[in-house]
Amino acid sequence: MKSEEQSRSLFGISLSDRPTWQQFLICTSGFFFGYLVNGVCEEYVYNRLQFSFGWYFTFIQGFVYLFLIYLQGFTTKQIVNPMRTYVKLSAVLMGSHGLTKGSLAYLNYPAQIMFKSTKVLPVMIMGAFIPGLRRKYPVHEYISAFLLVLGLILFTLADAQMSPNFSMIGIMMITGALVMDAFLGNLQEAIFTMNPETTQMEMLFCSTVVGLPFLFVPMVLTGEVFRAWTACAQHPYVYGVLVFEAMATFIGQVSVLSLIALFGAATTALITTARKGVTLLLSYLIFTKPLTGQHGSGLLLIAMGIVLKMVPMDAKPPSKIPAKPMVRIAGGDGDREEDEERKSLV
Repeated sequence: MKSEEQSRSLFGISLSDRPTWQQFLICTSGFFFGYLVNGVCEEYVYNRLQFSFGWYFTFIQGFVYLFLIYLQGFTTKQIVNPMRTYVKLSAVLMGSHGLTKGSLAYLNYPAQIMFKSTKVLPVMIMGAFIPGLRRKYPVHEYISAFLLVLGLILFTLADAQMSPNFSMIGIMMITGALVMDAFLGNLQEAIFTMNPETTQMEMLFCSTVVGLPFLFVPMVLTGEVFRAWTACAQHPYVYGVLVFEAMATFIGQVSVLSLIALFGAATTALITTARKGVTLLLSYLIFTKPLTGQHGSGLLLIAMGIVLKMVPMDAKPPSKIPAKPMVRIAGGDGDREEDEERKSLV
């Protein structure tokens, strides 16, 4: 666990005064609930209704987030980081959301979530290069991540043989989202690490406020905003599904940020992988899709990777090169120096 000195809570439930396993259980439960509901809603909207307006739906979701954050009592006076810190974060976040949702027009939902599940490996690799983290992981954890990736590839190949809704465009979109997700988790952890006073609500609020304008360009250039408005006007109940999905995702997102703050980006990526496997199985059960032996082999490798990651091979947690403390030297010329790691984040 990280940042033990910082008081953390999740929707009024104190986390700091609880043992590590309870913190993990509470955060993971909120995450699983939120994103399992999200997965069922997305499958219904994209595959059953054939709506593929990823940018527009992300835009609607952002406003629902802001309303829910307001209900939580968060105000701008509680912001401790400069807004410019969240510009890079928001661009990556909105790009990831839009590409992920848009890819559903070209990939069926199980294939999409299996691709996204591979992010545990790039998250681990990128963690070694993010200022403020510089994490190094033992060999067995990379092997675990490799097993996850291999299992996902097997599943994807099996799914491509059965589903006509599978194309290179979708693969390119989900790959872009995967790279952005790897950067996103590590950058969020770095912000929590460099400034432990950062709260989950601040992170989500600032990311959403700064990120919403990023959605206008792709919505207008692709004409999606007009097509989506027309389609949703003909089926207004879709907005109800989107609001319900956003409310559930809000719970999951705040839980994810809690996991990142307490346990780090790589551990959180592993948990998201497990969730996507559960979502996958639910997708097949609820929407009655056939499973093959190759699907089963892929899921078996995924399970092996998760088990290997959970088995302790040594007594040391993933190492981290200590970040230099923030130093401001006052002199005749005023403040002359700031911490290099913090400047690289903003």
